[in-house]
Amino acid sequence: MASHPKNLLTPEEYLALERQAEYKSEYFAGEVFAMTGASREHNLIVANIVRTLGNQLLERDCNVYPSDLRVKIQQTEKYTYPDVVLTCGEEQFEDEHRDTLLNPVVIIEVLSASTEAYDRGKKFERYQYIHSLIECVLVAQDRHRIERYVRQQEKTWMYSEFHALDDVIQLASIGCELALKDAYTKISRSSQRSG
Repeated sequence: MASHPKNLLTPEEYLALERQAEYKSEYFAGEVFAMTGASREHNLIVANIVRTLGNQLLERDCNVYPSDLRVKIQQTEKYTYPDVVLTCGEEQFEDEHRDTLLNPVVIIEVLSASTEAYDRGKKFERYQYIHSLIECVLVAQDRHRIERYVRQQEKTWMYSEFHALDDVIQLASIGCELALKDAYTKISRSSQRSG
């Protein structure tokens, strides 16, 4: 039985479709992957982080963006939508549309049961190709846990994790602090697992 070849898209075809689409999709190696909706907890955590970090950056040459800003990983031809993206200094975009960022400094992903393995694995592996990326932060939504990876050298990352609500994460690359209590504001205990 003959198999049907996949219809692979060029990056240009993907961007043309994506800019007209009603729903977001990621792109890798010619394939397009539809993104699913996020839970209430996921959305609250993203909003909390954007608000907390955004307030600290009001007077600085840095910006914080929620998940609607697309990021291109140039070395792998991957287009993705991180949950939170931070930039400092001059932002670089793929083209005049200014909707595809090339130089994030910090990327934050809020983990869910359906995305955790991918976010920790292949997605983080691909993020490491972004030369401007200094910090990558993974935030659990089912318990109090934030993990931070900080680039030390090209292929070396320092790992730390935080569990207590009074823990404060220093995001040195952007000169900000993120307290767990702020990230998890309005997230009820019933929606969180212990430990």
